[in-house]
Amino acid sequence: MTEEGSDVAEAVDSVLGALADPTRRQLLDLLAAQGEATATTLAEQLPVSRQAVVKHLAVLDAAGLVSGGRVGREVRYAVRPVALNATARWMAGLAADWDRRLANIKRVAEAAERDVRSARPD
Repeated sequence: MTEEGSDVAEAVDSVLGALADPTRRQLLDLLAAQGEATATTLAEQLPVSRQAVVKHLAVLDAAGLVSGGRVGREVRYAVRPVALNATARWMAGLAADWDRRLANIKRVAEAAERDVRSARPD
């Protein structure tokens, strides 16, 4: 695997690991809907503490899915779509590979069925 391929694989692993948790997915949904929010505002909308939200946001930040920017005394978080887009492209490529494989299986099966039909006496 190339260094670039390794970097992409690490980024995808990080994103998928971060998205494995339902609370983190909820955080992303909330941030996508609100544009940006503080950990306190987000915690008010979830059944977890502010400290738990901060920890989840740290995981999302490490995966490149959110970023936090200081505004006065607050840290406001927003979605960063770049890592998610890269993961979506990887998944689309994987899906395309499977589509090609399935199309090939279908073609082979249909050819075999035609051969069986043409070999039967009428």
